[in-house]
Amino acid sequence: MNTTIRRASVFCLLLVLALLVRVTWVQAVDAKALADDKHNRRNIIAQYANPLGDIIVAGKPVTGSKATTGTDMKYKRTYTDGPLYAAVTGYSSQLLGATQLEGAYQSILDGTDSRLKSVTNTLTGATSEAGDVVTTIDPAVQKAAYAGLGSKKGAAVAIDPATGEILAVVSTPSYDPSTISGGSDGAAFTKLKNDSGNPLLNRALRQTYPPGSAYKLVVAASALENGLYDSVTERTDSPSPYTAPGTSTPITNENTAAPCENASIQTALQYSCNTVFAKIAVQLGQAKVAATAKKFGFDTGRLYVPVWAAESVYPTGMDQPQTALSGIGQFSVTATPLQMAMVVAALANGGELAAPHMVSKVTDGNGRTIESFPDGDTTRVVSKDTAEQLQQAMVNVVQNGTGTNAQIPGVEVGGKTGTAQHGENNSGTPYAWFVSYAKGSGGKEVAVAVVVEQSGAARSEVSGNGLAAPIAKSIMKAALGSK
Repeated sequence: MNTTIRRASVFCLLLVLALLVRVTWVQAVDAKALADDKHNRRNIIAQYANPLGDIIVAGKPVTGSKATTGTDMKYKRTYTDGPLYAAVTGYSSQLLGATQLEGAYQSILDGTDSRLKSVTNTLTGATSEAGDVVTTIDPAVQKAAYAGLGSKKGAAVAIDPATGEILAVVSTPSYDPSTISGGSDGAAFTKLKNDSGNPLLNRALRQTYPPGSAYKLVVAASALENGLYDSVTERTDSPSPYTAPGTSTPITNENTAAPCENASIQTALQYSCNTVFAKIAVQLGQAKVAATAKKFGFDTGRLYVPVWAAESVYPTGMDQPQTALSGIGQFSVTATPLQMAMVVAALANGGELAAPHMVSKVTDGNGRTIESFPDGDTTRVVSKDTAEQLQQAMVNVVQNGTGTNAQIPGVEVGGKTGTAQHGENNSGTPYAWFVSYAKGSGGKEVAVAVVVEQSGAARSEVSGNGLAAPIAKSIMKAALGSK
């Protein structure tokens, strides 16, 4: 054998050996990673080979599965009242994956979760019967929030203060998850993605906004908890206008005729006096305000409810003028509607915050509970005295102040309006907030946060009482069963 042939033979042998090593590596080491890869179509085919489990609202499924033709996917996801519940369910798409509860509980809903496996399934490797996700959503409350927001861009969250059960999660504009559940719905998804209204964004849980004057409840709680004032009716030392140390630009009040000079916390909440709360924030200092905010849920990372919600933030490293602005919910303070509903829920519940959750339990195909989220897991946020005093002040806001549009005859309603600036030099349309609670007969109660991002109203007509309070009122009425 000549040298050229011998070298070629050795080279070919090395190529064969390299190929064998690579095949062995792929089968022994990379097999699981390749099998689990999101781009592995076999996984998607297997996922939709059987009907999916359901997301349940008030005992009825708001999801389903439909047999398909002309595709290797046997079933596709369907939705009942898709736009109404989109902020709760998210979507399950053969092409795009899954979001919200569909994503968080994908393995339960497609039957691959190990907790669903019987002994027989374990031995044979067969897919288990899909499980269900049972939510805490109240359809009447959800419908009231969705109808109230209507064509407006915004969000609403309702919570039972005593249990932490989330009764409604709505984000508008919404979308129908059914339109993007198939394997060839890329064009529909692109249209939604490019929509200027951003309907795929869950504004209730994933969008943060400057809370504006609604944040004054946190500052008021901090003032009482830290002993700056003993009572909401105690006179404060607050000039109007107020100029924070280190600046020559005064902070003024929207209503220049309001009795804000040296006003009590109760009066300052009633008339939404910026000057009072800006000075309180400076007097307390950012560390004390931040500590109170953290107890309510700010600056604690993403919230798990049990889908992830964005973190709400009270900023650090502020100078005194910036601290003053933070006291009225501006500068870099940001909050989700969920977070502001939590603030009100804690105050309505005597100062204790019940862990918010929108799933009560997860069941297997036979209805057996395999995971639950019990009510009653509470954390003390502020003292009972502070909570009761702020309830009194919030009731006064609704009865005599800036929140009169939320009044419900025969029902205790407390609230706080907010009109938050946004955009450079306040160039954007202000956000209209209303946060509130209501206590009805039979122990029924609810805490609500509503934000209207855009409504089509003239800039001068944007207000928490005018835009957000009527929506909150309809939500509270639905939760209490009032007519």
